[in-house]
Amino acid sequence: MAGHSKWANIKRQKARVDAVKGKTFAKISRQIIIAARNGVPDPAGNFQLRTAIENAKAAGIPNDNIERAIAKGSGKLAGDNLEAIRYEGYGPGGIAILIEALTDNRNRTAADLRAAFNKRGGNLGETGCVGWMFEQKGVVTVKAPPPASKKELPVIDEDDLLEASLEGGAESYELIALEDDIPGAEVFTDPTNLEALTQALKDRGYPVIQAEPRWFPNNSVEVSDPAQASDLLRLMDALEDLDDVQSVTANFEMSDELMSLSMA
Repeated sequence: MAGHSKWANIKRQKARVDAVKGKTFAKISRQIIIAARNGVPDPAGNFQLRTAIENAKAAGIPNDNIERAIAKGSGKLAGDNLEAIRYEGYGPGGIAILIEALTDNRNRTAADLRAAFNKRGGNLGETGCVGWMFEQKGVVTVKAPPPASKKELPVIDEDDLLEASLEGGAESYELIALEDDIPGAEVFTDPTNLEALTQALKDRGYPVIQAEPRWFPNNSVEVSDPAQASDLLRLMDALEDLDDVQSVTANFEMSDELMSLSMA
């Protein structure tokens, strides 16, 4: 999962810039609307809604906007008729791409996606064309607990993390570096166990940055050609920049050097 997690980290850092543009605001607001619609509009009894609200606060979305999104989802305010749709396609070199979108207009979203694919050497496929290549996991992203002394640097005790993860029903974990090189970890579990794992990690003192279901490729394709890498990353950016798109997952791997060079 290393390559995909690396890409996810880059996108998470990019999201801080996107938030200034309002893109992250809109996407998280839609998550809140859907979560409130699919369950009770009280975050205490709706893990999906509680997680979306936490993401919204972390992104700096004002409370008024959060409350308005909850009201829309619960039917108290007139809102967009949003629906969740999964799209599938191929990037340059036949790379499989899975896209999750929230939209109030299927035709518009499909047209926008098709245009993004066609302009960058890919093509939007039929439902099911690549979905079988991916599996969904619950992912809890945590950072190192605050150190006992201000003179100490935050660290993750792997023995403690392993114990906490196992207690929460996790399948595996991966150490990562967060912003400002703060130690962190992504802990993986079955999507149905996401809430239990999140609570178990919180109970052990791990600050939770994000908890979400995420798609992972069963097998990855190594990309080594600079031209293909550049086209592929441009396509990924173009897809994620679309307002209706919530997430984009692809089955590629590439070296740090090639990824940095291609994103320059």
